[in-house]
Amino acid sequence: MKKIIVAIDGFSSTGKSTLAKQLAKRLQYTYIDSGAMYRAITLFFIRHGIQFNYHEHIQHALSDIHLTFVDNKICLNDEMVETEIRSMEISNVVSEVSALEEVRNFAVTQQQRMGIDKGIVMDGRDIGTTVFPHAELKIYLMAEEKVRIQRRYDEMHVKNDRITMDEVKDNLRHRDYIDSHRTISPLRKADDAIELDNSVLTMEQQLETAYQWAMKKIESK
Repeated sequence: MKKIIVAIDGFSSTGKSTLAKQLAKRLQYTYIDSGAMYRAITLFFIRHGIQFNYHEHIQHALSDIHLTFVDNKICLNDEMVETEIRSMEISNVVSEVSALEEVRNFAVTQQQRMGIDKGIVMDGRDIGTTVFPHAELKIYLMAEEKVRIQRRYDEMHVKNDRITMDEVKDNLRHRDYIDSHRTISPLRKADDAIELDNSVLTMEQQLETAYQWAMKKIESK
């Protein structure tokens, strides 16, 4: 059976990673979390005091970064950093880092290399528009803002019980603005993407919907 590329895009906390992981498992495909790549780069920059407006330093720092995935978890220079990249410290600046042209080019090149043999599900902000504009299946995931805020709060509260709903709301809106207004690869729905609003869907329902879409694309190849 021929393999395809599935690109899932959407704003923060729409559930892209959850759907992408589940769909990849059901299709027996490889899952690539592009957002984790940008978070890992951000973590490296913070650890090494890289200023986001010093382009020479940024380019030099990127040459020292090696990103891999082990069991669907991101490794930064062979260190598993899945927990560290999910902190609010990273969340507060990852959109600024991912908007940098040098960072974008670095990550996109790696992502495209990962998709050469197809058989992958990748989620992010520009997967169906910039990384894989010819992906066979493009899904634009959506959810109401109040639903997204609650999801993000529930996720963050487990790690930090002092976090407030207002902090989460401000962070999410800030990221939304940067993701959709940045000069390089802004978040937008690809013309041939299928919208999937999961505001009131269960995880099982959204997975089944996406799986049926994927199988239709696979069988038509």
